[in-house]
Amino acid sequence: MQVQRKSVQCISPSGLHKLSYKEWGDPRNAKVLVCVHGLTRVADDFDALAASLSDSYRVICPDVVGRGQSGWLRNAQHYQIPQYVSDMVTLLARADAETVDWFGTSMGGLIGMGLAALPDTPIRKLVLNDVGPTINAAAIARIGEYLGQDVRFASFEEGAAYIRAISLSFGPHTDAEWNKLAADVLKQDSNGQWTRHYDLGLAAPIKATTPEMAVAAQAALWVAYDAVRCETLLVRGSESDLLSPDVAQQMTQRGPKARLVEIAGVGHAPTFLHQDQIQIARDFLLA
Repeated sequence: MQVQRKSVQCISPSGLHKLSYKEWGDPRNAKVLVCVHGLTRVADDFDALAASLSDSYRVICPDVVGRGQSGWLRNAQHYQIPQYVSDMVTLLARADAETVDWFGTSMGGLIGMGLAALPDTPIRKLVLNDVGPTINAAAIARIGEYLGQDVRFASFEEGAAYIRAISLSFGPHTDAEWNKLAADVLKQDSNGQWTRHYDLGLAAPIKATTPEMAVAAQAALWVAYDAVRCETLLVRGSESDLLSPDVAQQMTQRGPKARLVEIAGVGHAPTFLHQDQIQIARDFLLA
């Protein structure tokens, strides 16, 4: 199994930035799967899924700009879906991928949906992991509570306990799995303190969103979803506070008429670390 860390230079209205990504499998394989993480997560979230699928795919897992090993934007107001879609187009060009399958968790699903909605999209199959065009306001409020806070920890153990506490909706995991989920998103600064891996400016566009802007954004997301034509799988955590059962059902009737699979005992969002969840993705992508 081959895995490499690579990067590509992308552009925003405020200048250039680096997009870092992990590439699993044979770099000559023309069959490509792109896996994109949620709002405050990183490419490493997909280590188990990518390892499982790298026998069939070249699996590309980016750190979305502002996270992990990628660069930060000079203007935090650009941390929004159109910028992320633009970066992914650049990434696909670097990977020389004419068609791809897409697995997107939460924000990564919205990025995939935005790209899949475009004419001449390269996306052949789309997996939306616990996300849809309508996002529960209470879930956004929950995430917003910690997103922009500059929290620091004296030890890795203290930081890991914090990550576990804010991520309990991921569902049951072993202590070793929780430690990996924490290690992937914590970094140690020059003073020996532990902090999170992302630009706190990610919170800026959310803070600037008015109720009117939120309504318009939701309408635009439904327009995008209705424009998707590729085969689509929607995965929902049965306890999710972000994707409601009603919205999930609407998604099975509109646009690509997604096939819906619910995972019991999990909220937002399934991590796809466990074999039963990985098998859901394999069955759909490799069918």
